[in-house]
Amino acid sequence: MNERPNDPWFASLPGCEAQLPCGSGRHVVRWEAGELRLADHADPEAELVLAALGGEKARCVEVAQAWGRHAEDLTVLAVGPRGPADEIVVSWEDVDAAAQGGGRGVLPSSGPWPGPPHGPMRLAVPFSGPPVAAAVQAAARRAQAHRAEAEQAWQRRNDMLSLLALGHGFQTRLIGQVVTAHADRRDERDEPGRSSGPALTAALAGRLAPVAEQWLGIDPDQVVVSLHRAEGWGSVELAGRGEERRLLVSLPAGWLARVWAPGLALIGRHLVVAVQRAGWPDARVLALSAPGREPVSLEAHADGGSSGAGDRPHWEI
Repeated sequence: MNERPNDPWFASLPGCEAQLPCGSGRHVVRWEAGELRLADHADPEAELVLAALGGEKARCVEVAQAWGRHAEDLTVLAVGPRGPADEIVVSWEDVDAAAQGGGRGVLPSSGPWPGPPHGPMRLAVPFSGPPVAAAVQAAARRAQAHRAEAEQAWQRRNDMLSLLALGHGFQTRLIGQVVTAHADRRDERDEPGRSSGPALTAALAGRLAPVAEQWLGIDPDQVVVSLHRAEGWGSVELAGRGEERRLLVSLPAGWLARVWAPGLALIGRHLVVAVQRAGWPDARVLALSAPGREPVSLEAHADGGSSGAGDRPHWEI
């Protein structure tokens, strides 16, 4: 009843693609087998070199760079969809409007700070010694740090809007990639020293609660989720009664990538807790018919006939 460790997390996900405005036409960006691919750009690396020399960078290449920058970014988990019905619609017109409405043009292109509205800057105290020079240098450093932070915020906002504009299929796959990057790391901390555990737990709870509501009719607020870090798939139990009833769920963070992202979370009134054999369009899953029961092994088949199968796969027992 154990999972096959050699199956990649994305083995139960079909490819998906999106069209986006690039240059004078529309180009295809495709996700397949865990990778983002630019169908209309034979040599993206060469295009980056030309852009660095002053040429225009293609939007497809910009999107691929944004994907790479956020492939391990835990904030993606707080932005992406919670389920198949959670539609996050961002158009490329929205992306363009955001880029034009507030970006690098807001910041000075040179100098340590913006100048005053009229005339040159005047010092209140004559520039007559090391203390004043040190104060000026400290102010310059603060201004430069502020400019760098504003640039990073602008870049992050545009990155996120571009990635959301790719559509639901790409959004769920990016979530799977981010989770996989962190799921097996013990007590990982980012640069400010924050643990990844709270972000993973919140992501798991936010996406499991709607599934539990469909499965049992329980209020999402009554679902209590924790990360399962030991061997095995975890546990799912009911505790209490009436308004005090709680569904206590402990699952690995990898559940989001291997089960939720491919759309396997709920099949035929069974809650899927693990994937034993990943694949498309056929997979074997470990599933519960009710809390507290032993999971059973089920064969699942995906309906690959509809045009939206790659976007929101539909599975049946």
